[in-house]
Amino acid sequence: MKKILGFVTASVLAFNMVACGTNAAKEKAEQSETEQTTDAQQSSDSGDQTYNVGVLQLVQHPALDAATEGFQDALTEKLGDKVNIEVQNASGEISNCSIIANAFVTDNVDLIMANATPALQASQTATNSIPIVATSITDYATALDIDDWSGSTGINVTGTSDLAPLDGQAEMLNELFPDAKEVGIIYCSGEDNSIYQANQITKYLQEYGYNVTPYTFADSADVSTVVQTACSSSDVLYVPTDNVAADCAETINNIALTAGVPIVAGEEGICKGCGIATLSISYYDIGYEAGLMAYDILVNGADPATTEINYATEFTKEYNPVIAEQLGITLPDDYTAIEMEE
Repeated sequence: MKKILGFVTASVLAFNMVACGTNAAKEKAEQSETEQTTDAQQSSDSGDQTYNVGVLQLVQHPALDAATEGFQDALTEKLGDKVNIEVQNASGEISNCSIIANAFVTDNVDLIMANATPALQASQTATNSIPIVATSITDYATALDIDDWSGSTGINVTGTSDLAPLDGQAEMLNELFPDAKEVGIIYCSGEDNSIYQANQITKYLQEYGYNVTPYTFADSADVSTVVQTACSSSDVLYVPTDNVAADCAETINNIALTAGVPIVAGEEGICKGCGIATLSISYYDIGYEAGLMAYDILVNGADPATTEINYATEFTKEYNPVIAEQLGITLPDDYTAIEMEE
């Protein structure tokens, strides 16, 4: 500022700055008051109605548990005691998914939350009218057999995806193991989303010059044999977000660690059990977002058929410090150590 402006001009500017600050504070306060009024009005609009929500979770696992927790937190924060949430776990059995989903339909719940692909498929088979909000789904088009994907399902289903960028995971594997030649991908052949991930990441890995071989198991009984075969022919293994693999992570780790073969995992829970590194999302966050979507459907009448699927936007490079030490591998500084349970 030029000195010629003098004291008077400076005083005027100072006054204007104070006035602007006061106006900004006033606007912020008015905005906050408006938001509080809107929330109160929405709560009032729901009247004395209590919503009944059924949660169908495929299996008990840290990632899926976190997604269910996030979903419950979001709904209870929004609705308080106006929502009853019943959580049912299928213990990894597809037949149990169908039984639980049909029971929710019989009970005429107001909404079903389906956690993991088989849970979504069973819920969608059970009802085409009750709204379904899913989470921990890698690819909805694959899970629901939709050919002309447009971002929303066109049916009574919406939700959130747990897909971390597969090109980013391939890049991570190449960053850590640039001298490797053979990459084995191990997954359950009965999980549609695992097949999708394996097919997609294969393309990216081949662009880096790797020879990629799939090794599939039908169920947990085949895991040990398949992993042994994969380890005997692979420099590195990749495990996508696969529910059977997650449930058998300890078995996979015992074989791969003995063979000295590192594993890059599709999500944090599997990485905790058998992986050395992962490009991870927060399952709590995608579950929480699914809860907000459920609220919008229940209270505001949002249509799941036209509500676009939400995807995670933040990803973290993480590593398993225990397995890294056991394999003698040092991770780059931009990797965050996973907090391991003692």
